[in-house]
Amino acid sequence: MFERVALIGLGLIGSSLSHAMRREGLCRHIAGHAKTAKTRDKAVELGLVDSIHATAKDAVAGADLVILCVPVGANAAVAAEIGPHIAPGAIVTDVGSVKAAVIRDVTPHLPQGVHFVPAHPVAGTEHTGPDSGFAELFDDRWCILTPPAGTNADAVARLKAFWEACGSHVEVMDADHHDLVLAITSHIPHLIAYNIVATAAHLETVTESEVIKFAAGGFRDFTRIAASDPVMWRDVFLNNKQAVLEMLARFNEDLTALQRAIRYGDGEMLLELFTRTRAIRRGIIEAGQETPAPDFGRRGPKAPDGAE
Repeated sequence: MFERVALIGLGLIGSSLSHAMRREGLCRHIAGHAKTAKTRDKAVELGLVDSIHATAKDAVAGADLVILCVPVGANAAVAAEIGPHIAPGAIVTDVGSVKAAVIRDVTPHLPQGVHFVPAHPVAGTEHTGPDSGFAELFDDRWCILTPPAGTNADAVARLKAFWEACGSHVEVMDADHHDLVLAITSHIPHLIAYNIVATAAHLETVTESEVIKFAAGGFRDFTRIAASDPVMWRDVFLNNKQAVLEMLARFNEDLTALQRAIRYGDGEMLLELFTRTRAIRRGIIEAGQETPAPDFGRRGPKAPDGAE
């Protein structure tokens, strides 16, 4: 599908894309860039790339597809570096879970004739680094494209076909709408996970050993989500501030209603809510985005368990 693909960033998503492209034969040459020599050496050792580059601008030279696999907050600096070196007609995309901020930060640095099609593969694990990737990460998962108005239709179609070849289902939507939807389906759950794990750690009446020893399924899964990449999630919250705060306000209102129901013994309200939310879980399973297996469908440390 492409002659030369440049992967700017070789962590979980970048390395998984390499594996998926190798599996499907989607390009002739994969050029990679990572900030540290350690990561670059590991990428070569794992066969993730056909060429490795110390700078992003060298990696994108001659590429007809450039994929930014860096934290959202790093996109502006990377785009400024690579912009003058991107070939005319190339497609530039990204994998961040915030889209409006990425469009804001990247677009000004891209020359005329380069097509920017932002993307968000809704897939991941809590693991990071070049050795955490695997080809199946995107299989039967969703990838959301948020092309700005006026984006070349052929470029959007090519990138859609690329993600479908990687195993994903593809949806196209407006960037602001994406950020609002992901705020409640991904960003707020991560924020809650980080907070509840931190709260447990700060409880003076419970020792750390007891928290670990008696971790039930719910808390255990919070810790899994809270183990996600700190830099990535810091940038997500800082760059999707408005949508996150809006959804957090709604969440706090609903939490207050739950608090009142518990305080005043409103068992009927609690039962109705828990029954309704249980049905949502079943709907996710029926949609093929999870399995009914024990431990929330996890099958080992590299399973595509949905942490983003």
